[in-house]
Amino acid sequence: MFLPPPLPNPNHLPKVTNIVTIYTENTFQPTNPMTDAQISIAPILIVDDEEIVARSYAAVIESAGIEPVITCSDSRKVSDLVAHTEPAVIILDLTMPHISGEKLLEQIHRSCPHIPIIISSGADAVDTAVGCMKAGAFDYILKPATEDRLIGTVRRAMDMRELSLENAKLKEHFLSDELKNPDAFKGILTRSKTVLSIFQYIEAIATSAQPVLVTGETGVGKELVARAIHDSSKRSGKYVPVNVAGVDDTVLSDTLFGHCQGAFTGAATERHGLVEEAAEGTLFLDEIGELSQTLQVKLLRLLQDGEYCPIGSESPKRARCRIIVATNRNLRELMEAGRFREDLYYRLWSHHIELPPLRKRLEDLPPLVDRFLDDAARALGRKKPTPPRELITLLSTYPFPGNIRELRAIVLDAVSRHGSGVMSLDSFRDALQIGNLSHRPHLESNTAEFSKVLEDVHPLPTFRQAEDLLIQEALRRSNGNQTIAAQLLGTTRQTLNRRLKLIEGDE
Repeated sequence: MFLPPPLPNPNHLPKVTNIVTIYTENTFQPTNPMTDAQISIAPILIVDDEEIVARSYAAVIESAGIEPVITCSDSRKVSDLVAHTEPAVIILDLTMPHISGEKLLEQIHRSCPHIPIIISSGADAVDTAVGCMKAGAFDYILKPATEDRLIGTVRRAMDMRELSLENAKLKEHFLSDELKNPDAFKGILTRSKTVLSIFQYIEAIATSAQPVLVTGETGVGKELVARAIHDSSKRSGKYVPVNVAGVDDTVLSDTLFGHCQGAFTGAATERHGLVEEAAEGTLFLDEIGELSQTLQVKLLRLLQDGEYCPIGSESPKRARCRIIVATNRNLRELMEAGRFREDLYYRLWSHHIELPPLRKRLEDLPPLVDRFLDDAARALGRKKPTPPRELITLLSTYPFPGNIRELRAIVLDAVSRHGSGVMSLDSFRDALQIGNLSHRPHLESNTAEFSKVLEDVHPLPTFRQAEDLLIQEALRRSNGNQTIAAQLLGTTRQTLNRRLKLIEGDE
């Protein structure tokens, strides 16, 4: 058949056996050895001299889909085991022979402070619990712990560890990329190498007096970048933002340049404009593509000569601010259509920053979703909810025409609808409208791109082959999740499953 090697069907992959490893006093080898791939996943380590307790905890944790889990019944082996496996979370019994849990807590926290340690004890003693927390424990649970209590505590500990590691990696990336002032970019959460390279470019142009043009789709964070440019510049003046879209020319001229006393009816006093307010600082003009021809002339003079005239004045003033402009429009197309001045276009092109859309920086989805869940929970006065495991996979299949702003709105809406427990994917599916063929205008704009892909394909694939290719691409985009893949294709999971069986039969 005219097909590339098929993607693995997640329903037919061999199931990885749950790992419950017992470390005895005589050996460090697990009874069920881990493969290299399994070792790369940080395990949950349960330390308890009562093996039946350790096994029961492991079974409960694994039943919640958290794995791998390893256990150790000999407290003398724990230090070496921690160094060897780098656990994600440790559940530590307090009362054990040889080395007590309190002593191990002190040792592990000192050498590996990033690993959250949950103390497990049958003693309901407030003083003991407080002492453990002061010594660095993440939480304290009483034996026998209920399933909800155990799983909830482990999940919270894992969330804390992931956040800690994420912050550490971001800091390491900043340092490795040699940013001189990473604090200037603290408002922009990213893991994207493209965005990090933009940060470096910003630092390179930060002290320049030339204007900066920031372009990108709506919702990509153009104003955040403008603010980062100002903060990197170390200018002593203020950062003054203004949106120029939909504002009357006279009102906008007055807002930007001010007016003299008596310049028009009602002008009883002199007014300083935002250009003067931003002296020694930065003036940010958003939606510059909406600027009228009249104001384009005034802006060009401001950029070229550094001068402007308040309304009613014949004496120009000197501007002492840095100008940053932004737009989601294609200025070249506007220029070619005669709606944007050519001289202004090239004047603005001194420094140009093009921000990538969210669909081209999908590595930013996990930290952004985590941040927006935090923000939404605080705004609604609720506890931060636990997102569904498939959420990032689902979101990565959506083109996000509204980019980060749209993602924030989707998460806020989902949190507002959420009740308790793990969040449902339904509110996200409704917002994304995946599978709704009437909600795919972006496909029409890509017709020419699809045609180019097929130009060199000879002969054309048959309907059957094209269908198989689409199925494989949907599975690739959904990371093997058949439910999401079916929604991408506008069909049901049952239909997709039947089609996959037919493909396997052909093979």
